Amino acid sequence: MKNCVIYCTVASEFSASLISTTLVEEKLAACVSIIHNVVSVYSWEGMSQTDNELILMIKTREELFESVKKRILELHDAQLPEIIAVPITMGLDGYMKWIEEETLPPDEISKQKMPENTDESNGEG
Repeated sequence: MKNCVIYCTVASEFSASLISTTLVEEKLAACVSIIHNVVSVYSWEGMSQTDNELILMIKTREELFESVKKRILELHDAQLPEIIAVPITMGLDGYMKWIEEETLPPDEISKQKMPENTDESNGEG
């Protein structure tokens, strides 16, 4: 099995906590590190934007990417959230094994049932 880190930016501590806690409790991630005080400069709708954000560093297995992405999209308040994955090509063996042990096993992925979020609010992030 291969592990990865998924990066996702959020606009608030509340969003960071909600997404992080949900992913770990639902075993979609072994760990989520929240990095504060990030300044993002980006183009949105033809204009340069600058926002203070937080970055979520989500440690999981590559085969869980689609499930993690779906869950983030259900919880995130941005119209087009940053959700990008980077493979972990090397790591401490024990830590890599721990990620696999703390996330859903392959045969459980298709069985998982995640509650739907009906909040339709938008925003950038």
